[in-house]
Amino acid sequence: MRPANLLFILSDEHNPRVLGCNGHAMIKTPNLDRLAARGTRFASAYTNCPICVPARASFATGRYVHQVRCWDNAIAYDGQAPAWGHRLMEQGHRVVSIGKLHYKETDPRRNGFDEEILPLHVVNGVGDLLGLIRDELPRRPGSAKLGPEAGRGESEYTRYDRSIAESAVRWLKEEAPRHAGKPWALYVGFVSPHFPLIAPPQFYDLYPEDAVPWPDMYDPRERPRHPFLDAMRKCLCYDEAFDAPMVRRAIAAYFGLVSFLDDNIRKILEALEQTGLAGSTRIVYSSDHGDNLGTRGMWGKSTMYEESAGIPLILAGPDVPSGQVCATPVTLADAFPTFIHGLGANRDARDRDLPGASLLDIAQGRVPNRTILSEYHAAGAVTGSYMIRRGRYKYIHYVGMPPMLFDLESDPFERTDLGRDPGYAAVRAECEAALRAVVDPESVDKLARADQRAHIEKHGGKEAILKKGTFRYSPPPGAKAAYY
Repeated sequence: MRPANLLFILSDEHNPRVLGCNGHAMIKTPNLDRLAARGTRFASAYTNCPICVPARASFATGRYVHQVRCWDNAIAYDGQAPAWGHRLMEQGHRVVSIGKLHYKETDPRRNGFDEEILPLHVVNGVGDLLGLIRDELPRRPGSAKLGPEAGRGESEYTRYDRSIAESAVRWLKEEAPRHAGKPWALYVGFVSPHFPLIAPPQFYDLYPEDAVPWPDMYDPRERPRHPFLDAMRKCLCYDEAFDAPMVRRAIAAYFGLVSFLDDNIRKILEALEQTGLAGSTRIVYSSDHGDNLGTRGMWGKSTMYEESAGIPLILAGPDVPSGQVCATPVTLADAFPTFIHGLGANRDARDRDLPGASLLDIAQGRVPNRTILSEYHAAGAVTGSYMIRRGRYKYIHYVGMPPMLFDLESDPFERTDLGRDPGYAAVRAECEAALRAVVDPESVDKLARADQRAHIEKHGGKEAILKKGTFRYSPPPGAKAAYY
């Protein structure tokens, strides 16, 4: 496989179901759909953690969350393990980031880049301290603003995304030609469709409020009950303020933000064509995690359901199978070996223990069935949760609580939990054994809590953090976080 440039576009909070090429009947994503048609779409792609900061640490390092110990949105990547960018720079490749990274702070060389353009990192280098508190989950009333604010308009995030797209186009036209001697890596990080659910009018108006689909299992009588979910709903109280019109506005706005994202990606793909770089550049599109989008009465991320832990993932460009759908499970941790492989860099012996594989190899069918891991130890998690895919089954393990099990082949929308069904005891045992071959859930849960307690004390203790409060989302460059 010939070396080529690699453009990795990462969005934020893109529910994999809300994508035309994934079968959504209403969403308009023509540019991503065309990208998938000329490349390979991964139908079983997952985040390594359904919340921003830990997911991005796994993306950077190619390691699972428990290996880099970036447990939540207050413990961010700061170079504690080598990133794919470090390996590429060591071999003379140009490595640049544009947009949201969500690492600890701007420090390009430490973060694995030659240059960071318009970077967004955790607030004040500290992040969301409230998410560290898990012994007794604090209520987060700011979550209840999600519904009332949803609608058409502009936000600091939509303005930021336009700047990111403009900067990426400029880099491709002005800077990329200066690095033609060796393949380069360009990372572009958008924030859409992350809340606030406020979409520019031209995109919001694509989705009439009375025509958007109603969330599955939204009726309180249909919502699944589980001690982990019950505790999360009390902490992350997104749905409490919603009424029916808000639900429809929120979904219309989310759809609008996905189409807005798709249009910004169009600008970058057109720049690749205009500069003659399309034939020598591979493109990966993905997201850091998904969004529950009202399903089961849940909003935001943080669960292991497909809407939240699942992500879209598309690979296109030279030597990539065209029009293919790959069922092999993949995760963001596969980005590290993909960058190394795609740019023709030498594999470093120090990376032998990485759990991922190159998406280029996976797309070519060179990687057999594998066990992939997602885990969650952050805001709203009363205990550690772990998810693996094993063939048709998805197994979710909660420390000290009943597991969940779903047959995604017969039940793709996860409406029937087999976690306590006696007829599936053998399947659960096999899945738990496969999980424990990758991670020790109880030991990692204890380690996460110990690290978080130490971080709480470092920042003045639990009462000081509760008094200070937190923010709903990290502001873009030049803006200030609004605490509540």
